[in-house]
Amino acid sequence: MPSPLPSILSRRRLLLAGSAFIGMTAAWKQAISSSKGKTAPPSPHAWPVTKTDAEWRKRLTTEQYDVLRHAGTERAYTGRYWNNHERGVYQCAGCGQELFASDTKFESGTGWPSFWKPLAKDRVVEKTDRAFGMARTEVLCSRCGGHLGHVFNDGPRPTGLRYCMNSAALAFDTFSSKPTPQPGARRK
Repeated sequence: MPSPLPSILSRRRLLLAGSAFIGMTAAWKQAISSSKGKTAPPSPHAWPVTKTDAEWRKRLTTEQYDVLRHAGTERAYTGRYWNNHERGVYQCAGCGQELFASDTKFESGTGWPSFWKPLAKDRVVEKTDRAFGMARTEVLCSRCGGHLGHVFNDGPRPTGLRYCMNSAALAFDTFSSKPTPQPGARRK
């Protein structure tokens, strides 16, 4: 007759793992709810585009305001652009600055729009974010200081970077299907 000891140990491990998961989830939810609305918005004096809090609230939706002005994060796979495959340019939803081209967007499997590089390095500002007990690199719009998301070192070539952005922080402008006529070009 086989010993019941391995079965008991397996159940114990399962119970311990389940308890640890529930505890971590509860702590994570508590950290999110206790920090909600307490993150200070970026300093209005450090950015070329500045608005009062009331002006930002009037200009942005509730979700955009939470993400851009208070470093919120939308739930994965719920944003407008995570599965967008149109050609165009992604802009800051706060100020309209062009940030990312669609040809640098890739499928990261994370549920957020991900890019391997910004249009130009000066379009974004990167700063260390130590929220939730971990160090990450936060990405801000260089024009209005709006929180866009985070950048990670697990992206594709050629940069190896993954700019993981919130759809709520972005606006999208499709490329025109009609070519722009060049000055002096002859019409047929």
